[in-house]
Amino acid sequence: MSAILFIAINQVANAQNSIQKVTIQSNDGMRFDLDEIKVKSGSTIELTLIHTGKRTKEEMGHNFVLLNKEIEIRPFAMSVLDEKENGYVPESKEDIIAFTEVIGGGESTTITFEAPPKGIYNFLCSVPGHFGLMKGKFIVE
Repeated sequence: MSAILFIAINQVANAQNSIQKVTIQSNDGMRFDLDEIKVKSGSTIELTLIHTGKRTKEEMGHNFVLLNKEIEIRPFAMSVLDEKENGYVPESKEDIIAFTEVIGGGESTTITFEAPPKGIYNFLCSVPGHFGLMKGKFIVE
């Protein structure tokens, strides 16, 4: 009986500590290839952003920003218009779960973070003018 209990506890611990790899692509046409990302609650997320375009980050840079629950995309994006030196994320980071640096064509960047609690969260590219097309839902199951 105790061996079965140990195996069950170990399986739960492994599921909660698993690494889930996510790749999202961006391009010179101001698009992400995904508008929905699903992950498991309790997992470690390894997210890679790839810019498949050719334009530099100064011309057509992109980032990935995952917002806390209940944070709306438009007000957040408008609040970071003047945050170029910070990669278009606010210094406080209180509205953000995770974010990447801004990258240009041919570049990629990877971040690792813990999946937030179950729910639906917004993500976007916070470079000015991009959020209208570059946004989606991050669903934690």
